[in-house]
Amino acid sequence: MTLEIQNLHVRTEEREILHGVDLVVRRGENHALMGPNGSGKSTLANTLMGNPSYEVTEGRILLNGEDVTDADPDERAKAGLFMAFQYPATIPGVSVANFLRMAVNAKREEPIKVKEFGRLLGESMDLLRIDRDFTSRYLNEGFSGGEKKRAEILQLAVLQPEFAVLDETDSGLDIDALRIVADGVNRMRVPERGFLIITHYTRILGYVRPDFVHIMLDGRIVREGGPELADELEDKGYEWVREEVAASAP
Repeated sequence: MTLEIQNLHVRTEEREILHGVDLVVRRGENHALMGPNGSGKSTLANTLMGNPSYEVTEGRILLNGEDVTDADPDERAKAGLFMAFQYPATIPGVSVANFLRMAVNAKREEPIKVKEFGRLLGESMDLLRIDRDFTSRYLNEGFSGGEKKRAEILQLAVLQPEFAVLDETDSGLDIDALRIVADGVNRMRVPERGFLIITHYTRILGYVRPDFVHIMLDGRIVREGGPELADELEDKGYEWVREEVAASAP
């Protein structure tokens, strides 16, 4: 079971941003995609989830062997793909619990029964150590940065996707909020689920250790390796990668 990106070229507003990206995430694996601001990381995340603002001009996205390049976002979600956004939306008047129930029902043929949903929600909150009153609040209204990210991780726990894309989930978090997010991700790491963690910082990787690290510059993945690559990046910075890429160019 894989999330596979093949030779992906993506453009928006008459400008190509991704120039042939190849990446494979298997269930049970934890991948980190790193790169400075403007390197194309969030473009890749939005393209994976089917944001219509991003046009795929070449290449394919395969989910468990099925081509989902042109699939609608809800179809991708039903097929087992989940995305935690860098800036989660606020929905006044809709409680966290009601939002989660609607999200669960969107993936099902028959609506989930109230008792079954209550059990699922309770188990997920226990797993993530979230207080029960959290789900009665309106989604992200008045939430701190850490609470918004906690709500996203709770969605992940309830929806149980096969592949989760976390788009700069660590952005703007203080150390306590970062630990909350990292702890939630670690609790959700199981052999049946693959993660793609997109970040330009190495700090979250001190809590969520990746199996594989990919470095993106200017719309291309230019370096790949194990967790030691993130450690090297922490020591040397992105300029080191740029210099190596320039030196190896024909």
